[in-house]
Amino acid sequence: MREIAAEAGVSLRSVQYHFGSKHQLLVDALKLLHADNERRARERIAHDPADPRALLEAIMAEFLPLDQQRRLGLRVLAAYYARSLTDPALAAVFLGAEHPLEDLVADIVARAQEAGACRGGLDARHEADLLVSGAIGLGGDMLHGRREAAEVIATLGYHLDRIFGPRAGR
Repeated sequence: MREIAAEAGVSLRSVQYHFGSKHQLLVDALKLLHADNERRARERIAHDPADPRALLEAIMAEFLPLDQQRRLGLRVLAAYYARSLTDPALAAVFLGAEHPLEDLVADIVARAQEAGACRGGLDARHEADLLVSGAIGLGGDMLHGRREAAEVIATLGYHLDRIFGPRAGR
């Protein structure tokens, strides 16, 4: 906490007052990291309602370490996730009752189905779960050097082809 106070240019007492404990500081920092990642993702993602596939490609890319900023963010989240397996307060940040990302992806798929922009008969929720968990897992493989970006992007593209049909030129 001393290092954090020094880095922030405030007194140690001020940090202790606002956070109460090192553990609370970690929990609040994780919440801040989630909010910051979401803000950055929103800035990077160009939203074209006429192209739901492109929107999903951009959303899934946010879970891949495609640049230094995302690589560092994913490493920090991985460290927090490992600790959350034995820390209920951190787990609560990761495992809230809501699933906003999966809900967003499912909504995009469902709207695309309604508009005839993708295959009918899909379960939008299951597709969302597969896309999100696949992107997160493949991003982890990239962090470990197990897979290259082109391979991961092709795999996610394969799944999107199953949902939307192949892109022209594939």
